[in-house]
Amino acid sequence: MADILCTPIGYISSPFKERGDAPRQGRLTEEISIITLQPEYLPATLGLDEETYIHVLCWFDRSDRTILQTHPAGDAANPLKGVFANRSPHRPNPISLTLAEVIRIEENRITVRGLEAFDGTPVLDIKPFRAEFDTPNK
Repeated sequence: MADILCTPIGYISSPFKERGDAPRQGRLTEEISIITLQPEYLPATLGLDEETYIHVLCWFDRSDRTILQTHPAGDAANPLKGVFANRSPHRPNPISLTLAEVIRIEENRITVRGLEAFDGTPVLDIKPFRAEFDTPNK
């Protein structure tokens, strides 16, 4: 099996500096964060200013990659589950997926609301939210 190489496209600036500062999920905060993209990715933002919400994929570099089971929400009263069955930041590949609200875009800086990432977290990708694709079709 070949290794996969991911290169950060940018980094998060946020008020969350250490464990315990960040909410369990981005939707649980009104705090503002800034995604600073590497300058070479500025052309990739064309049209992004038309979006209200974006999915931000980050590499949770401070997560424990050896943990395979946790109690959801870190609450021992919840039944133990595998990390693929909950939203723990601790997982074999600590990739986070957060829906964030775009506040403004200024050159290579994207200001958003609703990220739970620590300050300095690497950003892997950004994708626009599309209700027709990102919500269940019932």
